[in-house]
Amino acid sequence: MEEVLEGKDFSFPNQENKILKYWDDIDAFKTQLKLTENKPEFIFYDGPPFATGKPHYGHLLAGTIKDIVTRYQTMIGHHVIRRFGWDCHGLPVEYEIDKANDIKTRDDVLKMGIDVYNEKCRSIVTRYVSDWEATVIRMGRWIDFKNDYKTMDLNFMESVWWVFSQLYEKGLVYRGFKVMPYSTGCKTPLSNFEANANYKDVSDPEIMVSFPIVGDSDNASLVAWTTTPWTLPSNLCLTVNGSLDYVKVRDKFSGSVYVVAECRLSQLPSNIKKSKADPQNGPTQNSKNPKAKTKGSSNEKVGSKEDSGYELVGPKFKGSSLVGSKYVPLFDYFTEFSDVAFRVVADNYVTDDSGTGVVHCAPAFGEEDYRVCIENHIINKGENLIVAVDEDGCFTDKISDFARRYVKEADKDIINAVKAKGRLVKSQTFVHSYPYCWRSETPLIYRAVPSWFVAVEKLKDQLLENNNATYWVPDFVKEKRFHNWLGNARDWAVSRSRFWGTPLPIWISEDGEEKIVMDSVEKLQKLSGVKVTDLHRHKIDHITIPSTRGPQYGVLRRVDDVFDCWFESGSMPYAYIHYPFENVELFENNFPGDFVAEGLDQTRGWFYTLMVLSTALFGKPAFKNLICNGLVLAADGKKMSKRLQNYPDPTEVLDNYGADALRLYLINSPVVRAEPLRFKEEGVYSVVKDVFLPWYNAYRFLVQNTKRLEVDGFASFVPSDRATLQMSTNVLDQWINSASESLVHFVRQEMDAYRLYTVVPYLLKFIDNLTNIYVRFNRKRLKGRTGEEDCRRALSTLFHVLLTTCEVMAPFTPFFTEVLYQNMSKVCDGPEKSIHHRSFPHGEGQRDERIEQSVSRMITVIDLARNIRERHNKPLKSPLGEMIVVHPDNGFLEDIAGRLREYVLEELNVRSLVPCNDPLKYASLRAEPDFSVLGKRLGKAMGNVAKEVKAMSQEDILTLERVGEVTIAGHLLQLSDIKIVREFKRPDGTDEKEIDAAGNGDVLVILDLRKDESLFEAGVAREVINRIQKLRKKTGLEPTDAVDVYFESLDNDKSTLHRVLNSQENYIRDALGSPLLPSALAPSHTVILAEESFSGIYDLSFVIRLGRPNHD
Repeated sequence: MEEVLEGKDFSFPNQENKILKYWDDIDAFKTQLKLTENKPEFIFYDGPPFATGKPHYGHLLAGTIKDIVTRYQTMIGHHVIRRFGWDCHGLPVEYEIDKANDIKTRDDVLKMGIDVYNEKCRSIVTRYVSDWEATVIRMGRWIDFKNDYKTMDLNFMESVWWVFSQLYEKGLVYRGFKVMPYSTGCKTPLSNFEANANYKDVSDPEIMVSFPIVGDSDNASLVAWTTTPWTLPSNLCLTVNGSLDYVKVRDKFSGSVYVVAECRLSQLPSNIKKSKADPQNGPTQNSKNPKAKTKGSSNEKVGSKEDSGYELVGPKFKGSSLVGSKYVPLFDYFTEFSDVAFRVVADNYVTDDSGTGVVHCAPAFGEEDYRVCIENHIINKGENLIVAVDEDGCFTDKISDFARRYVKEADKDIINAVKAKGRLVKSQTFVHSYPYCWRSETPLIYRAVPSWFVAVEKLKDQLLENNNATYWVPDFVKEKRFHNWLGNARDWAVSRSRFWGTPLPIWISEDGEEKIVMDSVEKLQKLSGVKVTDLHRHKIDHITIPSTRGPQYGVLRRVDDVFDCWFESGSMPYAYIHYPFENVELFENNFPGDFVAEGLDQTRGWFYTLMVLSTALFGKPAFKNLICNGLVLAADGKKMSKRLQNYPDPTEVLDNYGADALRLYLINSPVVRAEPLRFKEEGVYSVVKDVFLPWYNAYRFLVQNTKRLEVDGFASFVPSDRATLQMSTNVLDQWINSASESLVHFVRQEMDAYRLYTVVPYLLKFIDNLTNIYVRFNRKRLKGRTGEEDCRRALSTLFHVLLTTCEVMAPFTPFFTEVLYQNMSKVCDGPEKSIHHRSFPHGEGQRDERIEQSVSRMITVIDLARNIRERHNKPLKSPLGEMIVVHPDNGFLEDIAGRLREYVLEELNVRSLVPCNDPLKYASLRAEPDFSVLGKRLGKAMGNVAKEVKAMSQEDILTLERVGEVTIAGHLLQLSDIKIVREFKRPDGTDEKEIDAAGNGDVLVILDLRKDESLFEAGVAREVINRIQKLRKKTGLEPTDAVDVYFESLDNDKSTLHRVLNSQENYIRDALGSPLLPSALAPSHTVILAEESFSGIYDLSFVIRLGRPNHD
């Protein structure tokens, strides 16, 4: 192996760039695919992003998850095809072109020409492909860009046609109207998913309008409340709740009689102090009652009618008695509907918590309005609905007084028109949360649009059943969020009245009687006689199909619409491999796919469309396993914003810390459990500091000491085989071999369950134990001070543990593991040119749970003892006489007092270790009830139970710990219901400064802190060694650099230091690897490399000198 740099000089980003070049040189990814081509397929579906914007941390997170899983699956024996995909159609692309070309309306596109418009769209689709490719590759993700798929490719679009045709043949496609969130800025309906993406607090009008009841004896008017005055010209009916109580009230001032729900009477304007007001219209705003609540908060109790300026006219009555009543229309734009419209209907969607209990319905502009009008035969399903607002959000000529006016801007004039008609009862404004288009930032309206639908509601039960057959991480997203979304699924409008997308493959005759759905390019060519090479609108809209009924019936023309781009991405499992036109065996043998991963927002997006289409086509889910990640937010918890610049540039983070650090930071966070992550750059740095530097230092220590063998004249290092190492009698060899097998077992277990987030904490602990236990406690062996054979055994053990760690972590940290492997592979057999061409370890070695647990407890013992030292200001350099370890497990005590004893004593600088298995010898036990657990369960009995729990004897408590339960005052209590408190019982005649203890509920450690002169010499020796090691480091010496070390006493009485160092000669020689010599023995020609004076060390003063070795 080659020499390696110090950790402080090792640049992780620079090394990663070298590895990228190496992978490129050996064509590493293609080689991996070639090596695994005959292995079972693992099918991964990669959701296509838009390339009209640059990748952000959300993309990097999802890409990292996908890369980790697919690398792992490859290493455990699968062939994993990974092709990058691009979402090329839809609003994001069109919006960019509209913005660049100042396109405001649909007519602007038609004037430009669909062909010109679509080609402009095509030209920007791949604008940022190079940025994406560079970032994805820099993150270490292996995926095929050259053989990518695009939703605008002919093959992909043809498969989308096939998917739709299959749905049509199954009777799952129909044409109808649907009131949908509609973007006037983008001139298209949005999915509910898109409509919920951008809410803003805005001020809108809210008004009450009177509708005189035809033939009413009191000339009463129904009063309806609305926040969308622009919908009033399209009113066709009024809706009440049949079960609510309604009242007639007379305005004492104007004499007007109104009908409202009794519980909403307080919402009428208060007219007590009215003066000089319009007697017909009342006040234009509720100026006399500034605290009146609006829709979002109108829950005040009904006050006295007299107090409000109204008097009852007759008894109250049920809303059902109003049904069928005719009323005078507000406008005369829809008089042709007079026979069936302008009447009162009833429906339970009218509630008692807002408005007046009377709702005005305009079926073209409200989902419930449309349903109610259909159910009450005011309009008929399937007939053309008159939508008096065009694609740009402007009134059509049907609404003659406001024609070509944008609806939101017409609100004020419509209110004035209502007032002029004497029909305005109340007018004011209110602030509420309102949906805006996430692209154009224009307010959405609800508008009926003719659409082609997939009948999802017919599939609801099967969707829920298929969802149960899938495995999600985390499972709550599947069982709650996604389950609920499927349970409330509505028919899916899959068409969009747009231009840049996959055209619907529907050709219809002029009379609407003949319809053909194309399932392939071949079918279109055969029926039309036209050669087809591109399926976009401007390439096929002109193609007609002769009617099968004869020339007198004309030709069939394609409908104008294109597919919602969600339909395209939902078709990805079939379209990206051009199924069923190609790859039939590949698809049919491997469907459903094995794995998908995207963000939480895709539960209503891609995950949903995948599930709907696969269920409709094949009766199966599209995928077996799914990882759902949360959102990556800025450090302040807000959404990452380019404008606010509230997050670090991903490129800079990669340049500063490397991709591996960013990958581990993202994976070791709540975001992989579908929770939000507040991205903090210092978190990435912490991964470098806490994971990679210790890992690298362990590797560097290995390399340094293998090179030292050669420097010392021994044969070059060749690692012993694993089987031989399993026979080692060294306890730490046994432990680290077992621990590395446990690492393999754990990572396999968690990765097979797709729980990526559990791996990093386990790895952190493993690396910490490797560096701070195995390497640190084995320094003498690794440096050759226990003999060459033992040294090679320890180095071989460390080598194989590091190699196993690299193999296990290769999917997570592809760069760093490759760096280590490229050097380590120089001394081991194996044809693999890359760590990523190796198999994942099988975990077939020996695991010794007892020794792993004993060492884990040993670490706890050391930590507890250090805590005692810190409390009493006793540094580790000061030796102590005795420590006692108390634990009931005799196996652990046997280990800690036997094969682990020397490590504990040396690490803690203690002379002797005494095991004790009697928990009552040094501790008293008492029991306390856990009130937080038992309080609610026991109620009034809690007092008696608590009293008896506190009175439990030591023996009772020990029995409880052994058995796990106890019956007290007639109640069966579990061990988890009771807190066991252990209190240190100090030996008689001692105080806290002499003997102290620390415990963690499992192990109790007791330290004798009393001074002992016999410990003085060991303490001095430890301090001298410490100063020498620091001086070596300060001088820049490597551990393998040999020097002669000299000391000189500066005390008047020099004999003390000489005596101490002579008595500790063997200990010092073992620690330094060479003797500590008096300066008087240094030859006169010795070259002194460094020297330093020290004083106050156990009241001693001395000089340490490092000299170049003399070979005379």
